[in-house]
Amino acid sequence: MGHSPAGLFGYSHLFGGYAGGQAEYARVPFADVGLLKIPDGLTDEQVLFLTDIFPTGYMAAENCNIKPGDIVAVWGCGPVGQFAIKSAYMLGAERVIAFDRIPERLQMAKEYGKAEVLNYEEVNVGEALKEMTGGRGPDACIDAVGMEAHGTDFMAFYDQVKQAVRLETDRPTALRQVIVSAAKGGHVSIAGVYGGFLDKIPMGAAMNKGLTFKMGQTNVHKYLRPLLERIQNGEIDPTFIITHTLPLEQAPHGYEIFKHKKDNCIKVVLKP
Repeated sequence: MGHSPAGLFGYSHLFGGYAGGQAEYARVPFADVGLLKIPDGLTDEQVLFLTDIFPTGYMAAENCNIKPGDIVAVWGCGPVGQFAIKSAYMLGAERVIAFDRIPERLQMAKEYGKAEVLNYEEVNVGEALKEMTGGRGPDACIDAVGMEAHGTDFMAFYDQVKQAVRLETDRPTALRQVIVSAAKGGHVSIAGVYGGFLDKIPMGAAMNKGLTFKMGQTNVHKYLRPLLERIQNGEIDPTFIITHTLPLEQAPHGYEIFKHKKDNCIKVVLKP
């Protein structure tokens, strides 16, 4: 990467070497600038996700340069994808189309996010989007999946093989689909994390369609106060994302059910 891009808790020495925050106590470097005092009247759960996934989803939507009437497509209905869907509507999108393969995630995106949802294992993503957008594709596409994407086509198998023999670090299935699916002159927003080197990226499509790319680790401090105000004003209640609340000592169980998609688990809150 050339140098450490940012300071992030729990992201290894690539991002400052700071320990994670899932503990009874956390040491906060530069606490005078790194902490935000929460006003009375809000629960911990309402503001907890200001630390990461709400700003991440919001920045992903903001990067789309959404205008009234725009159609936004979101790849991935995990926690970040859910907030990207909600944020796209807050910023003026007319329609949001979301892809995933996990039924409970699709249900949440439909019920709470009001998105049009599709299971990518049951449809051809590109053809479905053409049909749903009059042949032109979405005005903006959000990759909320990142380096561990799954897929059903040959290229997904290709990525798995190359990754297994250490010839590729990331599986960019979603990113390829985002680039090919976006409308001409559209925006591509990448919120999903990529860590290394990708193969077979359709840069010809990106260049010749005149796509605009915006991406990056979220500038959380930029969004803390504006999004806190949206919560206070009742524009969004972030607690919709919580499916499980566990004591900290049950964290291994929380990781287990999240990783293996058990018990309809989407987001776990740990109580120290």
